[in-house]
Amino acid sequence: MSLAQHTHKEPKITLLGAGPGDPELLTLKGVNALKTADVVLYDALINEALLIHAPFNAIKVYVGKRSGEHSFEQLAINQLMVDYALNYGHVVRLKGGDPFVFGRGYEELAYADSYNIPVTVIPGISSSIGVPGLQQIPVTHRGLSESFWVITGTTSNGEISEDLYQASRSSATVIVLMGLNKLDQIVALFKAAGKQDLPAAVVQNGSSADEKLVVGKVATILAIVKKEKIKAPALLVFGEVVSLHPSFKTLVQSYASIA
Repeated sequence: MSLAQHTHKEPKITLLGAGPGDPELLTLKGVNALKTADVVLYDALINEALLIHAPFNAIKVYVGKRSGEHSFEQLAINQLMVDYALNYGHVVRLKGGDPFVFGRGYEELAYADSYNIPVTVIPGISSSIGVPGLQQIPVTHRGLSESFWVITGTTSNGEISEDLYQASRSSATVIVLMGLNKLDQIVALFKAAGKQDLPAAVVQNGSSADEKLVVGKVATILAIVKKEKIKAPALLVFGEVVSLHPSFKTLVQSYASIA
């Protein structure tokens, strides 16, 4: 790919995590990076309100990366990022959540390094921790959970992660990203581990204006998700910590009144 020479600037790349969706969750360091951008390459889940921090004349390029829609292949994004850096200067690669939590950020870093282009990484709030936290669901809590797993629901071969088999048998909080389409299989794993009464939550569009939360138990969460028409992107949380959410307490009370 060849781009016309713009101005002579030293090439550099910033891998910037935008957080889970709310534009106010971007770090101050991230804002400062965008202010000096010559080019911004941004993903599908990015809130475009963030682009206001970039200079008016900065080039802003949407590079897709959403399941089920047209999107750039990762190699094409890598090459585009490098070409813009070599021809324009400072490229900010704006990615949802944190670049290194299922964001393929290291692949981009390594590709830039192969061209000897310096890369700065600015972490973002990962949805895996930030979204449950915004819902007042801690991923760890004394007496309930001493650790947590963050697992992809769908691997590169289209199957559920092997780690889910182990996670479903643990006492840890289990957070699953990109797993809504595999919810039936994931629920089956927890049931097989005798966890049908384990509290569960699903959060759609976490931290965004159209955020939607449903809570239940392993035995009921699939039916609740279907009834409430929850859609991707959504985050799954399995663990006793979900019982701390106010709506779960109400749910338990309603079950008790029926019984």
